[in-house]
Amino acid sequence: MSETVRLIKKYPNRRLYDTRASAYITLSDVKELVLKFESFKVVDAKTDEDLTRSILLQIILEEESGGVPLFSCELLSGFIRFYGSAMQGMLGKYLENNMRTFIDFQTKLQEQSRALYGAGDHSHLQADFWAQFLNFQQPAMQSMMTAYMDQSKKMFQSMQDRLQSQTRNMFSGYHADPEEGSDK
Repeated sequence: MSETVRLIKKYPNRRLYDTRASAYITLSDVKELVLKFESFKVVDAKTDEDLTRSILLQIILEEESGGVPLFSCELLSGFIRFYGSAMQGMLGKYLENNMRTFIDFQTKLQEQSRALYGAGDHSHLQADFWAQFLNFQQPAMQSMMTAYMDQSKKMFQSMQDRLQSQTRNMFSGYHADPEEGSDK
Protein backbone atom coordinates (compact mmCIF):
# COMPACT_ATOMS: atom_id res chain seq x y z
CA MET A 1 0.00 0.00 0.00
CA SER A 2 1.40 3.40 -0.93
CA GLU A 3 2.39 5.94 1.71
CA THR A 4 -0.24 8.43 0.53
CA VAL A 5 -3.16 6.18 1.47
CA ARG A 6 -3.97 6.27 5.16
CA LEU A 7 -4.58 2.76 6.54
CA ILE A 8 -7.33 2.27 9.09
CA LYS A 9 -7.85 -1.14 10.65
CA LYS A 10 -11.21 -2.28 11.94
CA TYR A 11 -11.07 -4.69 14.84
CA PRO A 12 -13.69 -7.28 15.84
CA ASN A 13 -14.82 -5.03 18.71
CA ARG A 14 -15.87 -2.53 15.98
CA ARG A 15 -13.11 -0.11 16.88
CA LEU A 16 -11.20 1.70 14.16
CA TYR A 17 -7.44 2.11 14.47
CA ASP A 18 -5.63 4.77 12.44
CA THR A 19 -2.16 3.37 11.74
CA ARG A 20 -0.75 6.78 10.77
CA ALA A 21 -1.87 8.50 14.00
CA SER A 22 -1.35 5.33 16.08
CA ALA A 23 -4.71 5.92 17.76
CA TYR A 24 -8.26 4.68 17.82
CA ILE A 25 -10.69 6.87 15.89
CA THR A 26 -14.44 7.16 15.45
CA LEU A 27 -16.73 7.35 12.42
CA SER A 28 -16.76 11.13 12.95
CA ASP A 29 -12.99 11.14 12.53
CA VAL A 30 -13.32 9.14 9.31
CA LYS A 31 -15.94 11.64 8.14
CA GLU A 32 -13.41 14.42 8.77
CA LEU A 33 -10.88 12.58 6.58
CA VAL A 34 -13.48 12.50 3.79
CA LEU A 35 -14.23 16.21 4.23
CA LYS A 36 -10.50 16.98 4.03
CA PHE A 37 -10.19 14.86 0.84
CA GLU A 38 -7.65 12.58 2.53
CA SER A 39 -7.10 9.25 0.86
CA PHE A 40 -7.68 6.29 3.18
CA LYS A 41 -8.53 2.63 3.19
CA VAL A 42 -10.34 0.70 5.94
CA VAL A 43 -9.45 -2.98 6.24
CA ASP A 44 -10.51 -5.78 8.55
CA ALA A 45 -7.65 -6.29 11.02
CA LYS A 46 -7.86 -10.10 10.79
CA THR A 47 -8.71 -10.80 7.15
CA ASP A 48 -7.41 -7.65 5.40
CA GLU A 49 -10.78 -7.43 3.64
CA ASP A 50 -11.43 -3.92 2.26
CA LEU A 51 -14.22 -2.35 4.35
CA THR A 52 -13.93 1.22 3.04
CA ARG A 53 -17.30 1.21 1.23
CA SER A 54 -19.01 -0.31 4.26
CA ILE A 55 -17.63 2.42 6.55
CA LEU A 56 -18.63 5.16 4.09
CA LEU A 57 -22.15 3.71 3.92
CA GLN A 58 -22.27 3.75 7.74
CA ILE A 59 -21.37 7.44 7.71
CA ILE A 60 -24.07 8.13 5.13
CA LEU A 61 -26.60 6.19 7.22
CA GLU A 62 -25.75 8.27 10.29
CA GLU A 63 -26.03 11.50 8.29
CA GLU A 64 -29.36 10.39 6.81
CA SER A 65 -30.84 9.55 10.21
CA GLY A 66 -29.95 12.92 11.72
CA GLY A 67 -31.18 16.27 10.47
CA VAL A 68 -32.48 16.68 6.93
CA PRO A 69 -31.95 13.57 4.77
CA LEU A 70 -30.34 13.90 1.37
CA PHE A 71 -32.11 10.89 -0.14
CA SER A 72 -35.89 10.54 -0.36
CA CYS A 73 -37.59 7.15 0.08
CA GLU A 74 -38.49 7.23 -3.62
CA LEU A 75 -34.84 7.75 -4.61
CA LEU A 76 -33.59 5.00 -2.28
CA SER A 77 -36.27 2.64 -3.64
CA GLY A 78 -35.09 3.47 -7.16
CA PHE A 79 -31.50 2.63 -6.22
CA ILE A 80 -32.60 -0.72 -4.81
CA ARG A 81 -34.48 -1.53 -8.02
CA PHE A 82 -31.31 -1.00 -10.07
CA TYR A 83 -29.35 -3.67 -8.17
CA GLY A 84 -29.06 -6.77 -10.32
CA SER A 85 -30.36 -5.07 -13.45
CA ALA A 86 -28.37 -4.58 -16.61
CA MET A 87 -28.30 -0.83 -15.93
CA GLN A 88 -26.64 -1.11 -12.48
CA GLY A 89 -23.12 -0.37 -13.68
CA MET A 90 -24.27 2.45 -15.91
CA LEU A 91 -26.20 4.15 -13.09
CA GLY A 92 -23.16 3.99 -10.83
CA LYS A 93 -20.93 5.60 -13.44
CA TYR A 94 -23.60 8.19 -14.26
CA LEU A 95 -23.97 9.21 -10.61
CA GLU A 96 -20.19 9.24 -10.08
CA ASN A 97 -19.58 11.45 -13.13
CA ASN A 98 -22.36 13.84 -12.17
CA MET A 99 -21.07 14.09 -8.60
CA ARG A 100 -17.56 14.81 -9.90
CA THR A 101 -18.95 17.53 -12.20
CA PHE A 102 -21.00 19.00 -9.36
CA ILE A 103 -17.97 19.11 -7.03
CA ASP A 104 -15.77 20.67 -9.74
CA PHE A 105 -18.41 23.32 -10.38
CA GLN A 106 -18.75 24.05 -6.66
CA THR A 107 -14.96 24.35 -6.29
CA LYS A 108 -14.76 26.80 -9.18
CA LEU A 109 -17.61 28.80 -7.70
CA GLN A 110 -15.78 29.01 -4.36
CA GLU A 111 -12.57 30.10 -6.09
CA GLN A 112 -14.39 32.81 -8.04
CA SER A 113 -16.15 33.97 -4.88
CA ARG A 114 -12.78 34.32 -3.10
CA ALA A 115 -11.32 36.19 -6.07
CA LEU A 116 -14.24 38.63 -6.22
CA TYR A 117 -14.99 39.15 -2.54
CA GLY A 118 -11.80 38.19 -0.71
CA ALA A 119 -11.11 35.37 1.70
CA GLY A 120 -14.11 35.93 4.02
CA ASP A 121 -17.18 33.77 4.44
CA HIS A 122 -19.46 34.30 1.44
CA SER A 123 -21.57 31.18 1.85
CA HIS A 124 -24.79 33.23 1.75
CA LEU A 125 -23.87 34.45 -1.75
CA GLN A 126 -23.08 30.91 -2.83
CA ALA A 127 -26.40 29.65 -1.42
CA ASP A 128 -28.29 32.30 -3.42
CA PHE A 129 -26.35 31.43 -6.56
CA TRP A 130 -26.96 27.69 -6.07
CA ALA A 131 -30.69 28.28 -5.62
CA GLN A 132 -30.82 30.27 -8.87
CA PHE A 133 -28.64 27.75 -10.69
CA LEU A 134 -30.74 24.76 -9.59
CA ASN A 135 -33.98 26.52 -10.56
CA PHE A 136 -32.54 26.85 -14.06
CA GLN A 137 -30.78 23.47 -14.08
CA GLN A 138 -33.66 21.22 -13.04
CA PRO A 139 -35.78 21.66 -16.18
CA ALA A 140 -32.68 21.33 -18.36
CA MET A 141 -31.65 18.09 -16.63
CA GLN A 142 -35.21 16.74 -16.85
CA SER A 143 -35.30 17.48 -20.57
CA MET A 144 -31.89 15.89 -21.11
CA MET A 145 -32.85 12.74 -19.17
CA THR A 146 -36.14 12.44 -21.07
CA ALA A 147 -34.29 12.68 -24.39
CA TYR A 148 -31.71 10.15 -23.16
CA MET A 149 -34.39 7.68 -22.05
CA ASP A 150 -36.28 8.07 -25.36
CA GLN A 151 -33.07 7.44 -27.28
CA SER A 152 -32.29 4.39 -25.09
CA LYS A 153 -35.79 2.95 -25.72
CA LYS A 154 -35.34 3.39 -29.49
CA MET A 155 -31.90 1.75 -29.40
CA PHE A 156 -33.24 -1.17 -27.37
CA GLN A 157 -36.20 -1.63 -29.72
CA SER A 158 -33.86 -1.47 -32.73
CA MET A 159 -31.57 -4.08 -31.18
CA GLN A 160 -34.54 -6.32 -30.43
CA ASP A 161 -35.85 -5.96 -34.02
CA ARG A 162 -32.41 -6.84 -35.43
CA LEU A 163 -32.16 -9.95 -33.24
CA GLN A 164 -35.61 -11.11 -34.36
CA SER A 165 -34.71 -10.49 -37.99
CA GLN A 166 -31.42 -12.37 -37.66
CA THR A 167 -33.20 -15.26 -35.97
CA ARG A 168 -35.81 -15.42 -38.76
CA ASN A 169 -33.07 -15.32 -41.43
CA MET A 170 -31.10 -18.02 -39.66
CA PHE A 171 -34.07 -20.40 -39.62
CA SER A 172 -35.66 -19.34 -42.94
CA GLY A 173 -34.20 -22.31 -44.85
CA TYR A 174 -35.44 -24.77 -42.28
CA HIS A 175 -38.98 -26.01 -42.82
CA ALA A 176 -40.28 -28.61 -40.46
CA ASP A 177 -42.81 -31.03 -41.94
CA PRO A 178 -44.81 -32.48 -39.04
CA GLU A 179 -45.41 -35.75 -40.92
CA GLU A 180 -41.80 -36.15 -42.00
CA GLY A 181 -40.50 -37.86 -38.89
CA SER A 182 -43.52 -40.13 -38.31
CA ASP A 183 -44.04 -43.67 -39.57
CA LYS A 184 -46.90 -43.59 -42.08
